[in-house]
Amino acid sequence: MATHYRGRFAPSPTGPLHFGSLVTAVASYLEARSQEGQWLIRIEDLDPLREPPEATGQILRSLEQHGLIPDAEIRFQSARHEAYQAAIDTLTSRGKAYRCTCSRKQLLNNGGRHPNHCRDKDFTKTDTPFAVRFALEDETSRWTDLLLGPQTQEVQSELDDPVILRKEGFYAYQLAVVVDDIDQGITDVVRGSDLLDMTAQQQQIYRALGAEPPHWLHIPVILNEDGQKLSKQTHAPALVDANAPENLFEALKALGQNPPADLALKSVERILDWGSTNWCRSAIHLTLR
Repeated sequence: MATHYRGRFAPSPTGPLHFGSLVTAVASYLEARSQEGQWLIRIEDLDPLREPPEATGQILRSLEQHGLIPDAEIRFQSARHEAYQAAIDTLTSRGKAYRCTCSRKQLLNNGGRHPNHCRDKDFTKTDTPFAVRFALEDETSRWTDLLLGPQTQEVQSELDDPVILRKEGFYAYQLAVVVDDIDQGITDVVRGSDLLDMTAQQQQIYRALGAEPPHWLHIPVILNEDGQKLSKQTHAPALVDANAPENLFEALKALGQNPPADLALKSVERILDWGSTNWCRSAIHLTLR
């Protein structure tokens, strides 16, 4: 298997896998297979307050039952705290991260500006609870999404600076996802379009850590009957693993791949083989239901 392409699926274990998550997993898996590349699984278990203890096992069992087997050992972000702290130390030493003592209410009441002037002060000896933020630069960011085409996002320093270490001491998604993508050599990211707005910020973090950003492919999210994204918050039902062939068939349909009707009666392995052989990213509908 060629290794020039490396993709991943990185769920947060806040509950069992649902259909929307499966669609993203299948899209990332088939994109990797169509490129004769590698596909990894990463568990983004950074927030124990939101993670039921059984959720990780449920997710991994569902992925296995649906034939979505990674090409390398599964990574758990909860075991990567030293790497994230090292990245924060590096960014801080380069003037690209700073401690922020402002509360959300203070920022909201000040139009997003820091009333404590955090970017300009040294809070290394403060007793006040603080977060760590990445110091963005003003930028008109441009890139080409592999599905959505040319993209442009405006990034404003201070106003848009993302938290990379929360006041509670938890490492934030914006940092951890970049650190692990760099470390694992991820070349291509397939994810939901609900994360599109984070892309320009993340690209600056990649470059601040001395790496080039991956290629991006943002697929539309699956919506429920009320037009809401399928998620734990909108009470998306858990996948029934015993129906894995039917689930995969429906995921292919949702991704616009037009599978033949008799494929729904085949094994998980046959369905994924068909999907890999016939994968066409341009067939993905820009408005999924």
